[in-house]
Amino acid sequence: MNIFSFTAHFDSEEACRTHFKQERDKIGVKCQRCGHTHHYWIKAVWSYECKSCRARTSLRSGTIMQNSNLSFMIWYKTMFLMTTTKKGFSSKEIQKQLGLKRYKPVWAMVHKLRKAMGNRDARYTLEGMIEMDEGYFTVESSEIEQQKGKRGRGAVGKQNVMIMAESTPLEDPKTNKKDRQCRYFKAKVLTDHKADGVNDTVKESLDEQSIVFTDKSTSYVDIADFVELHISEKSDKQTTKETLKWVHITISNAKRNLLGNYHKIKGKYLQLYLNEFVYKLNRRYFEEKLFDRLVIAGITGL
Repeated sequence: MNIFSFTAHFDSEEACRTHFKQERDKIGVKCQRCGHTHHYWIKAVWSYECKSCRARTSLRSGTIMQNSNLSFMIWYKTMFLMTTTKKGFSSKEIQKQLGLKRYKPVWAMVHKLRKAMGNRDARYTLEGMIEMDEGYFTVESSEIEQQKGKRGRGAVGKQNVMIMAESTPLEDPKTNKKDRQCRYFKAKVLTDHKADGVNDTVKESLDEQSIVFTDKSTSYVDIADFVELHISEKSDKQTTKETLKWVHITISNAKRNLLGNYHKIKGKYLQLYLNEFVYKLNRRYFEEKLFDRLVIAGITGL
């Protein structure tokens, strides 16, 4: 969606609110009191009323906008800005574009959207042939500072991130040149480099029938217990360019994206920034539909 179509469709608070209701009606509303799914709509108070127990559910309740004092239009403009470019915007830049005085509500709104993106992607597991490797991202974090004994302003460290990519080997019938086509990705911040953390990530992120390619790290020794087949190769230039090609490209692009857009990232928020990067990467061909998908994620992604 470009800026002209956005302003044409969402030129008022009521237009944004009406669109949000239409999308929520498609998904359905569940009563928080009795679990009933049939409701009346009371436009005077913009709320649903359960046909069974008469409990009311506001339009925002149960969605990403719950307890937010920001208008629907502010939320919609923010979702537009976050989906209109591949690189994205910092919270400070979004605050500037929206013309808002206070930074904290914008920062909270953007992180809620990033959390919804992550929750949406967490519904799906990767399958088929999977490339998997770890990257180290520079962060500023009190946790890292404590581990490394650093104190004061400017203390930085490295956060370990597991990157996974669906990767299908292809061969050109004319040249016999082999390459890999990539589909979907996942990125998970690891609290440590131990096998238990890696195993938990594999169990929750990959389908049991997957074939996983990694290097020979000792953290990957138990992966075969949770997938169909685990193939490990010694880490070298050829492995980086062929077997683990797409996962290393993703690590490089993610680092460049975060470094170029955000001044400082604290370790405890790194996963949220990665959520946004991976969410848009997985939907790189959605183009104008990406905005609508984020609206849906805001309704269901809590």
